[in-house]
Amino acid sequence: MSLFWRIFGLNALVLGAATALLLWAPVTVSVPVVLTEAVILLAGLAVMLVANAALLRIGLAPLERLSRLMSTVDLLRPGQRLPVPDQSGVAELIRTFNAMLERLETERATSSARVLSAQEAERRRIAAELHDEVGQSLTAVLLGLKRAADQAPEPLREDLRQAQEITRESLDEVRRLARRLRPGVLEDLGLIAALTSLATDFAAHTGLRVVRRLENGLPPLDRESELVLYRVAQEGLTNIARHAEAGSAVLALRRTTGGVVLEITDDGRGIGPAREGAGIRGMRERALLLGATLDLTALPEGGTRLRLTVPTARPEPDGPPPPAAPSSPPENRKNA
Repeated sequence: MSLFWRIFGLNALVLGAATALLLWAPVTVSVPVVLTEAVILLAGLAVMLVANAALLRIGLAPLERLSRLMSTVDLLRPGQRLPVPDQSGVAELIRTFNAMLERLETERATSSARVLSAQEAERRRIAAELHDEVGQSLTAVLLGLKRAADQAPEPLREDLRQAQEITRESLDEVRRLARRLRPGVLEDLGLIAALTSLATDFAAHTGLRVVRRLENGLPPLDRESELVLYRVAQEGLTNIARHAEAGSAVLALRRTTGGVVLEITDDGRGIGPAREGAGIRGMRERALLLGATLDLTALPEGGTRLRLTVPTARPEPDGPPPPAAPSSPPENRKNA
């Protein structure tokens, strides 16, 4: 039965009951209307309105559930569906909405894969240019300053030494940015070494005490899974350094039944009710590519726990695979 005929039938039932009462009940209406008759008619009208409202609420309850789901649905949290009632005028509408959600989630996952693949390719390109162009130029400037300082008289030599130190610090910063953009350690030495280097780098540059609890003997992970784990760890530590006002953090990686769990906890001020920013949503998009789950939890004793659970056996995507990232220019991995 369609929604139109369902509502029409409910109203017809209420009006038919009211007409039957008027026909067979011992009630008459005088002209002018007597007070008792007016009271009876108004009471009957109230009963009729209440019954109509109750029947309509029952009949339109699936629409209310659909409206609530539509206002809270998030494509980065897939799997939200409404149960389809067996006998309901809105069953077809709910089925259509569920199918639309499935299609949007598939399209979102496919488009996110393309965007993130393009981002990684752009990161590699920028890292290569920083290393090859900017890094080599700063190295040449550094060598020129050294030669000039060796030949300059004493009053000028100290100024050249200071300029040499500033240039060396700038060169170190460029190399650090290149390593963050393109994790060469991840490609060369693997995930454990890359996370160790990441934690050490953050502790050195932010003053944040990072405790590492990285298990060896992890199940085999493909390159994409390792990259997602590394990027989520990088973004999680960055958020702690920027927003958490924490003194220490724990970076843990362990195996679990059917997967790998990355967990980052801190002793900061915790996560509040504010909307998720671009960083957290970016982590959710990366997790979505692997069929992984990302949970952010405020700890009772203060601080926040970020947990990424990556399955080792990933489901095949419904959509077409993302395009392969363009190759980046070769670079010297030893100095990058």
